[in-house]
Amino acid sequence: MNVLTLMVDEMSWWALGHMRDGVQTPNIDRLAARGMRFDAAYTPSPICVPARASVATGVYVHQTRNWSSAEPYDGQMRGWAHAVRDAGHDVVSIGKLHYRRQEDDYGFQETLEPIHVLNGQGWVQALLRDQIVPFEGTDDMAREIGPGRTDYHDFDRRVTRAACDWLSRPERRAKPWAAFVSWLAPHFPLVAPPADYALYDAKAFESEAEPVPGHPGVAELEDYFDHDRYFTPETRGIARASYFGLCTFVDRQVGKVLDALDAAGLTENTLILFTSDHGEMLGEKGLWTKSVMYDSSVRVPLIMAGPDVEPVSWNAPVSLIDLAPTICGALGVNGDWPGVDLRTPDADRAVLSEYHDGGCTGGITMLRWDSYKLVYYAGRAPQLFDLAADPEELTDLSISHPILLADGMGRLRALIDPEVINDQCFADQAKRIAALGGADAVRAIPQFGFTPANSR
Repeated sequence: MNVLTLMVDEMSWWALGHMRDGVQTPNIDRLAARGMRFDAAYTPSPICVPARASVATGVYVHQTRNWSSAEPYDGQMRGWAHAVRDAGHDVVSIGKLHYRRQEDDYGFQETLEPIHVLNGQGWVQALLRDQIVPFEGTDDMAREIGPGRTDYHDFDRRVTRAACDWLSRPERRAKPWAAFVSWLAPHFPLVAPPADYALYDAKAFESEAEPVPGHPGVAELEDYFDHDRYFTPETRGIARASYFGLCTFVDRQVGKVLDALDAAGLTENTLILFTSDHGEMLGEKGLWTKSVMYDSSVRVPLIMAGPDVEPVSWNAPVSLIDLAPTICGALGVNGDWPGVDLRTPDADRAVLSEYHDGGCTGGITMLRWDSYKLVYYAGRAPQLFDLAADPEELTDLSISHPILLADGMGRLRALIDPEVINDQCFADQAKRIAALGGADAVRAIPQFGFTPANSR
């Protein structure tokens, strides 16, 4: 058995053709048709760096303590790649990692076309959470839209070529292997290749601004990531058409890699996992990008296909921390993982997501169990949703359903103490600020909206 993990960036659960009419993602849809779809899959954090550290290590953010965009994974905590390599299998990463720097040992024998955080530091303004520095340049989300070309497109094509080449080598048939292939699309800037953009009618996506929910924790993040006020109905439509164009673009990259796997004669003995590191709000509730705990931000596509995988939908909650035990389990590699092997998932389970990054003055923790979602804000009132009755998360039940809220809080505290975690995070981030020269030095470091495609 081999394992091929395919990860895209900032694709929400609804951004595929089998989940939303009109989205053209035929290659991923075919994978879903022959595989197992996890329709309640959640990221460990709705922001790149902490989420990817958790995927690498198979544990939650409060366990990695890679809290924010300025605290990247450095390989010191062993992950699934270390375990696979130590078992004697080939293991490669191709594409975006968003770890600290290339010199660290992340367990891979080969690292092709990597992207890591900028300057080994990342987005350091994320650390200043008790003295928030205004986020500059939030107009770029509305400005860089429409048909065109970006360095991100070029990078993703290089990733595809490198992955196809790696799979075509004769040695792929000699011994079991694990490959982690990771693209940038559909992460903003929302500029799509012209042919992909042309598949979508921007006017059909036009809308007035949606009202931002009144919860103070959500309002705080919206005020910080203040993208929507720069949009007009017309540019909202262009941005959304661009996003779906990018989904089609990256679907084509996925298709080429799946074709290369097939051409190499490896499909029949390879477990394939497809997912995204987090989602994208795309103007829903007046919010763009990620960071919040609404499903468009925190819920991700997750598909598993391969030998002995039945084509079914699994509706109970799962987490991206489950990738580690699934990869290792398929390769016969032992490990002590808190997640579950997705080949034998657990129907009676709660999963977590955490946010300790820019724009929030207190940690935010999500618990998903059954059809319910609890969002706990350190120092603020919680939110509670029944996703079966209210899939758009419009009705907060935290006051009207005290028994249900108490049940959710009990489940959360059985897993973690969110206030203790919040204090630990602020203490770690204070040390990180000091190591960077203090708050004034952090403020002086130039801000940026997204990691450059050449960041190593």
